Amino acid sequence: MDPGPSKQRVIGEGDMVLLQTPSGETRHAKVERKATINIGKFGNFPSSELVGKWPGFSYDIVSHKLHILPPRTIEELEDTDANNELINDGSFVQPLTHPEIEELKRSGASFTEIWKRQTEQHANYELKTEYSKEKYKKRKEAKFAKRVTIIEPTIFNVCDYWFTRDPSRVRDMRPDTLSQIISMANVQSGSRIIIVDDTGGLILAAALDRMGGSGTVVAISDSSQAPSYPCISSMNFSPEQLKPLSTLLNWVHVDEEWAPRVTYESPEAAALHRKFERDNARIIKRREAFLALQAHREDLFSGEWDALLISSNHEPHSIIEKLAPYLAGSSSIIVHSPYVHVLTEAQVKLRADPQYLGSSITEGWLRRYQILPGRTHPTMQTSGSGGYLLQTIKVYVRFSRGTPRFVWTPIHVPLQVSR
Repeated sequence: MDPGPSKQRVIGEGDMVLLQTPSGETRHAKVERKATINIGKFGNFPSSELVGKWPGFSYDIVSHKLHILPPRTIEELEDTDANNELINDGSFVQPLTHPEIEELKRSGASFTEIWKRQTEQHANYELKTEYSKEKYKKRKEAKFAKRVTIIEPTIFNVCDYWFTRDPSRVRDMRPDTLSQIISMANVQSGSRIIIVDDTGGLILAAALDRMGGSGTVVAISDSSQAPSYPCISSMNFSPEQLKPLSTLLNWVHVDEEWAPRVTYESPEAAALHRKFERDNARIIKRREAFLALQAHREDLFSGEWDALLISSNHEPHSIIEKLAPYLAGSSSIIVHSPYVHVLTEAQVKLRADPQYLGSSITEGWLRRYQILPGRTHPTMQTSGSGGYLLQTIKVYVRFSRGTPRFVWTPIHVPLQVSR
């Protein structure tokens, strides 16, 4: 998945950040006043140390302060006469014991100083090849270096973080799968998208990132309250970028027959019947919220939406049946699921319905590579799957004397539908 153009900015108070440790583990933290960020054995530092810094740089943690490290470049390694014929007697090879190393760490010694002591006393170090020396240094770095790298919270990095940390939280969605969803749906500036997202807001965040503050998004969930979308919080969106997110609807509100149990009086009538001014203000606030909800429902029911994106714990075909009437002609429907049989059952039903064309199921394939001079090869471990995608196209269908006739209409040319 292409991370896209960089939108990085200096870190400010209240931002969410991704921090990578020397061992390769990525952690999530919020920059808060008077808070401490603890990254385990690699040290800790005040959260305020991150304010004003740029993502993409590495820092040494010295006395709970961050000291920037110069960027590391990839250097060509030359072959030597070393043959890696090593002596495996541990006490002889490395006389520097673990308690001595811990004592150096407590005294405030940096990783560079510890590394220098280790290589000076290592009996076999000069017998290693240059490649072996580099691997040895990385292993020691992951074990003893007190440093941290700030990662820019792009949608790629956020998706990769959640997929690595808790795959079930994002329904096993990998970055390559997320990129296919956004690409298949042709999400762009000005799009009108309906999203049913049970991935912690991952699909919603990707759509908002691609739309750039222009368009309309309606998110539908089971929650009666505003749902928690940690992926959106991780992206540090500005108010301008969140403008397309018009509303968060509950499934109850999607029912066109739904009506509130309480009839909200006008502010003038409420003022006559309420003794206290605060009661009147409360009624006005509730009435305004209700009118806003009604406006969003009418916008949904007005139709002509460009795409429907689904990753839900519910059966997908029932969701499509409920929301497809509001889609425009030639609009895309993309359904993600970690289980292929769920999508297979939905595909069979869609193929039997003349208003859906080209129903297909695909599975993404991602293989990570180590890319270094003379040492490029696939990594030894990789994920099995990032889930499956069901794609179909919604078209308008006219019925004449009981015989269905397909009418293919572009999105931007609305067709009068006879029901």
